[in-house]
Amino acid sequence: MKRMDLLVQGTEELGIALSDAQLDCFDAYYRELVDWNSRFNLTSITDHNDVQIKHFLDSLTLLLTVNPSDLKLSKVIDVGTGAGFPGIPLRIVFPELKLYLLDSVAKKTGFLEHVLERLNMPDVTVLTGRAETLAHDVNMRETFDFVLARALARLPVLLEYTLPFCTVGGQVIAWKHGGIDQEIDDAATACRLLGGKLAPVCHINLNNLSDNRILVLVDKTYSTPSGYPRKAGFVRKNPIT
Repeated sequence: MKRMDLLVQGTEELGIALSDAQLDCFDAYYRELVDWNSRFNLTSITDHNDVQIKHFLDSLTLLLTVNPSDLKLSKVIDVGTGAGFPGIPLRIVFPELKLYLLDSVAKKTGFLEHVLERLNMPDVTVLTGRAETLAHDVNMRETFDFVLARALARLPVLLEYTLPFCTVGGQVIAWKHGGIDQEIDDAATACRLLGGKLAPVCHINLNNLSDNRILVLVDKTYSTPSGYPRKAGFVRKNPIT
């Protein structure tokens, strides 16, 4: 297989034609990810083919539910971004995207700062901190058009981490696997309390991503009450029910 062929095949299914410069970015991102992962635990997925599909392409499945023209003009935060998924792959494809990457682990944000410099993306903002704290910052609260979360937490907890960042009229999007009807039901109270409304789930069915992945979509319909999110550590231990 040639470089990033599986990613190219997948993005073609999404209606995206990657340029040589974008493929160079994905190549460099992969090399830095594997190099740093040998010293820090960033991801359990390091095989070249698996990274193309399970990290890069999976991140771009957002385009199954968001119009590219809307995304280009948006302010986006990736909460609990880890090694930069889904935020950095989206930024490679959409260089106009105003992107913020948030993680509480300094080693991970150190990697993000390094790889963004390597990819020549100085205008992406990296934040080291807790969502429970930063979501109360007047410069962050309810200022993002899209709030993204991948492999972050169960939905009742995830929504308390994310909805306070989302502007009214914006959307929270969570990467999940299917078969979570109970988890979605359990999140109904939190969703309602925090100003959200569950939208129909987006099912992902691409040739190389047919393992029951879904995107859970939550529309922000009114402002989140000022007391949320609750203090750091409390949200995960005491989810809204």
